[in-house]
Amino acid sequence: MKKLLITGASGFVGSYFVDKYKDSYEIKAFSFLKDDFGALHVKDVDVVLHLSALVHRKDGASSEEYERVNVTQTLELAKKAKESGVGQFIFMSTVKVYGEESDEVYTETFTYKPQDEYGKSKLKAEHELQKLETENFKVSIVRTPIVYGYAVKANMQNLIKLIDKMPILPFGGIDNQRSFVYVGNLCAMVECIIDKRQRGVFLASDDASMSTTRLIELIAKAKKKKMYLLHVKMFGVLLKWFKPSLYRRLFCNLVVDNTWSKKVLDFKNPYTTEEGISLMLNAEC
Repeated sequence: MKKLLITGASGFVGSYFVDKYKDSYEIKAFSFLKDDFGALHVKDVDVVLHLSALVHRKDGASSEEYERVNVTQTLELAKKAKESGVGQFIFMSTVKVYGEESDEVYTETFTYKPQDEYGKSKLKAEHELQKLETENFKVSIVRTPIVYGYAVKANMQNLIKLIDKMPILPFGGIDNQRSFVYVGNLCAMVECIIDKRQRGVFLASDDASMSTTRLIELIAKAKKKKMYLLHVKMFGVLLKWFKPSLYRRLFCNLVVDNTWSKKVLDFKNPYTTEEGISLMLNAEC
């Protein structure tokens, strides 16, 4: 049985992975916030799964803080793992290394144009990790769009709350396309990467992208809630003017194509998006 060290094990993705695969691996958790890094020993560890990171915060964070958490801590952990003989280091990254919303489709080799400190820090960590790689220390990088599932927070949680409160919403007829990944599909890909000791950069995504309108319809369907979506042309115009960041999330495209990743790994997502949304809302793992 392989021994895993997981950082961020109490987070959204980490909690799911531990619960789902606790019988498949001997799992050890480490927290940069609570545990002493100097006392951390990883000589008996086969794989490090590094999930902890500084993501977007409402109160903001400085570029120095993103650098400290997402780059410096990552490299310190990776160097300790390499020196201790750990064979594989898996780094959870983001499609934000490519930029923000776009009409172009992101692939594993798409040009990097990160626009915020989070994306820039993740890309820098990726590059520095790849410099550490050897035949005996494999580096695996997983880039994700929005991850959803039970206990999800941030934008998806806010959307679910809005659907709970409002039976009528002005989100009909939105013809954008966005990629998401159900946490079960993401963790299944990670498990596949571990099993095959596969190095490289991989994109995690559900098999099909969908519009904001379709996403709301699927959430309402899973909640067995009647929802009326109105097509109000001026709503998008006003939102673009007064809340441009929200407009981009609701009306613009962000699509990833992970055909190459699935082919290299010989991997198939175990869940459809509809199944993932149902599981998310029914608190099932």
